[in-house]
Amino acid sequence: MKRYIRYSLLSATIFSTLVACKKDYRDPSGPSSEEAYSSPTTLASDAVGLRAWYAKDRTGLLYTTVTSGSLLTGETFVTNPGNTDEAQIGAGGSSILNTNAVVTGMWAVSNKIRYEADSILRRTNTIVTDKGFASGIIGYTSIFKALAIGVQANFWEQVPANTGRPDTTTTDVKFIPGKQGYTLAVATLDNAINTITATPIGSNFTASVPDSVNIINTLYALKARYALYAGDYATAMAAANKVDLSVRSFHAFNPQITNPIFTLVTATNNIYNVIDSSMGLPVAIQPNLADQRIPFYILRPASQKPRFIINGFFKGNVTIVPIYLPGEIMLIKAECFARQHDVPNGLIALNKVVTKQISADPFGVGAQLPPVVATTEPELLNLIYQHRRIELFMGAQELEDSRRFGRPQSERKRNYFPYPFVERNDNPNTPPDPTF
Repeated sequence: MKRYIRYSLLSATIFSTLVACKKDYRDPSGPSSEEAYSSPTTLASDAVGLRAWYAKDRTGLLYTTVTSGSLLTGETFVTNPGNTDEAQIGAGGSSILNTNAVVTGMWAVSNKIRYEADSILRRTNTIVTDKGFASGIIGYTSIFKALAIGVQANFWEQVPANTGRPDTTTTDVKFIPGKQGYTLAVATLDNAINTITATPIGSNFTASVPDSVNIINTLYALKARYALYAGDYATAMAAANKVDLSVRSFHAFNPQITNPIFTLVTATNNIYNVIDSSMGLPVAIQPNLADQRIPFYILRPASQKPRFIINGFFKGNVTIVPIYLPGEIMLIKAECFARQHDVPNGLIALNKVVTKQISADPFGVGAQLPPVVATTEPELLNLIYQHRRIELFMGAQELEDSRRFGRPQSERKRNYFPYPFVERNDNPNTPPDPTF
């Protein structure tokens, strides 16, 4: 029987005990640390639990990152200003307070995942004698550790260098620039890839965890993503070439643990909604109205209230959400070529996304457009940015893309989030808040 998460803290507990970089993250009503990490089975259960922390409810990283990324870059707008925290993000700038619950939740849960992942990884080779089972634990855990680091580097100017260890006397954690955070995420993924290369994941591990996450492909896909963000284009290209684009890897939901964006946002239309078919892009790079990704991501109902509705991966309570899209990997290749001044091959790679048929994509995302033309590197990069924003709509990568491509600051409502007060109050190394 497959094992699922056993963490069950309330949101208030999360905010009060899980926020700063070094905390006691264990639920006091649950098992002790040693009991929680006492056997291969409990380690596997804890590893699977990381996915629930990432994807579940309003406090999970799926909700907080999609909400923040889409509001900060104008893909969505707040429909009910009574939702104060989302309204602050929608307003941007100095309106986003250090006590904002969405921002604090993102910080809390990303630290929680990193801490738990480190605890699992530190013990696995000691507790698990079956090397194939250990490879599975290390691979699965490293995916969510890397995602958590990537989230922090995406939304904060600096990120914690580590999570601290319970066997040290250090009570605070140093910070590193966000770009180094992406490099740290790549190192985490490399360790897992090297482990699995030496000893392939055992079938006994894959049989004991949900099968929605394809470990090998996801490790390489995230390595490609974060190496690109770190500016290491050769590494990003090599990793992207390892990804099987026919394989899906995703967050799965069920009637008990539902898709949080659908449940909280789409189904209620009481927090935020999509702007319109412009997808929040400025006029010069708005999508071609023949682009079939528009109706995939944005529904226009027969009734005109509201005129546009969130669709795509947030259209139902059990709709799956990809961890990465095949189109993202194709666009990573295009950008790597472009950043290395190879315009012809970059254009070829880009047009594989532009002309992609719906039926050819494992998730049904296809533009089905004629090829585009670019003769210079700036033209190509502009097109790559445009198609990243369309292909990865509401995919939580918008803010990083906007900064990386040097888009006008007026196209985003903030460059980075301020650091939550709970971190600043607990950690004297917390950097100053960015001015914007």
